Amino acid sequence: MRVSDPTRLEVVKNSLEGIAEGMALTLVRTSRSSVVRQSLDFSTGVLSSKGELTGQGMCVPVHLGGMMPALNACLARYPGKVYPGDILATNDPYEGGSHLPDIFLFKPIFERDTLVGYNCAMSHHTDIGGRVAGGNACDSSEIYQEGLRIPPLKLFEEGVANETLFRILEKAVRVPDIVLGDLKGQIAGLYFGEREYLKLVNRYGIEGLEEATEELLEYSEMLTRNAIRSLPDGEWTFTDYIDDDGFSEEPIAIVSTLSKEDDEIHVDFTGTSPQCKGAIQPVFQTTQGMVYAVTKCILGTLGFGDIPNTAGYFRPIKVTAPEGTFLNPLPPAPVAARALGCWRMVQSLFGAFAQMIPEKVYACSGGNELGVGFSGYDKSKTPWKPWVQLEFHVEMAMGGRPGMDGIDAQGAGLGNLANVPVEVEETEQPLFVEEYAILEDSEGAGMNRGGAGMVRQWRFTMDETVVQVRSDRMKFQPYGLFEGESPAPTKIVINPSDPESELKPSKFLASVKKGDVLRVQWPGGGGWGRREAGEADRSDPE
Repeated sequence: MRVSDPTRLEVVKNSLEGIAEGMALTLVRTSRSSVVRQSLDFSTGVLSSKGELTGQGMCVPVHLGGMMPALNACLARYPGKVYPGDILATNDPYEGGSHLPDIFLFKPIFERDTLVGYNCAMSHHTDIGGRVAGGNACDSSEIYQEGLRIPPLKLFEEGVANETLFRILEKAVRVPDIVLGDLKGQIAGLYFGEREYLKLVNRYGIEGLEEATEELLEYSEMLTRNAIRSLPDGEWTFTDYIDDDGFSEEPIAIVSTLSKEDDEIHVDFTGTSPQCKGAIQPVFQTTQGMVYAVTKCILGTLGFGDIPNTAGYFRPIKVTAPEGTFLNPLPPAPVAARALGCWRMVQSLFGAFAQMIPEKVYACSGGNELGVGFSGYDKSKTPWKPWVQLEFHVEMAMGGRPGMDGIDAQGAGLGNLANVPVEVEETEQPLFVEEYAILEDSEGAGMNRGGAGMVRQWRFTMDETVVQVRSDRMKFQPYGLFEGESPAPTKIVINPSDPESELKPSKFLASVKKGDVLRVQWPGGGGWGRREAGEADRSDPE
């Protein structure tokens, strides 16, 4: 393609990304939960009048790939009935969402009576109701157990709040002050984005901005296709495994078949295990979003990091997964803890890319997809005051790389989340963090070792605290590449100083007493290449 005005294209691209970034800053500064303010588990984006992503904030890839399906589901519910002042909302995984704690909000933007675009702000909420506080229980067996399911609805219609929906949400969750505070943070971000987007409309005109955004999408597609052409043609398959779903002992296989021909990539997950009983599987639009993110990372390693973050780079990538399988489940499959499935799929796909371009891909990232939820009631208050604390440690270390060791205490690029500071947890909740450290000898050995794993140990200061743990990598540790070795396995124990204590399974729900201790040891990253002769074996850390 020939770019009509390169200067305008660059200015519009940066302006759209700047709007999304400004929305993100507004959202995080006006929200209330540690999930949003510290973990940064939220995302913002700008979409065209046709519903295509044209600008995104530096947020979470799994959310960004899901914005278009969620918006399309909302527009299908209100065909021709979207008006100035509306805000559309959904969290239903089977109508465009990802999992119930993620509430997507969309604000259509109008210049007078003409629809010119949409803004999106979504946050992972601290609670969404359901049988287990936090909405991330991996041991739910159907989506109906997981919390409040919001179909595509209007949170605001022509500027008027839907008080019924606000009241239902308030009564469905355990910590309404925090949830509604975060929801209002999303709304603040949307209003900021609307104001800034209309400045672009005033600068370029409706037709001029429409033309520029369409050209930006086509330009992104062109750059992506040119980058894909630099990859070798062929087909590669890699399989990684999840230990189990928390109900059955059967492992879950994630089979990634990567095909590349000319300027297109096809990722097919045929051969992947059937959908499971536990809640660790992602819906298909989430699977698609993770594939887009992995491909973007791979192209970046080849020097194509300047591809704009728009829906244009989705176009040359085809994703398929048979219905009823782990990466494309059918209702009523539960999906609350789907991050575990997301990351195993990502690691399986990176394994396929490692066969395609072995000199560019690191060994498997460390960690065990840990998601912990702590909750309870302060019974010294009348009425009892509920509390909920969520923390996600999806990636903990980078795998070994060609010519370089993996990085300790560093995510491998797709999680993009932060940890909740110890001081915040101890100030806000009845928790005491006794240890948070890099774990010696927990990495995979190799010519280039993986990054080290980590340990975190919590002491509970309130009776009847409910502990929900979602994790993995006890049976199938992160893989090494090219004869690199796997790291030490996950270890989880309650009251480790007690000689009678036993290792816990990777997925469990338990009630603990005041003074009890939870200790989690994450594996490090896999090693890359054959270990040199004479190098000592790694021992399991105690």
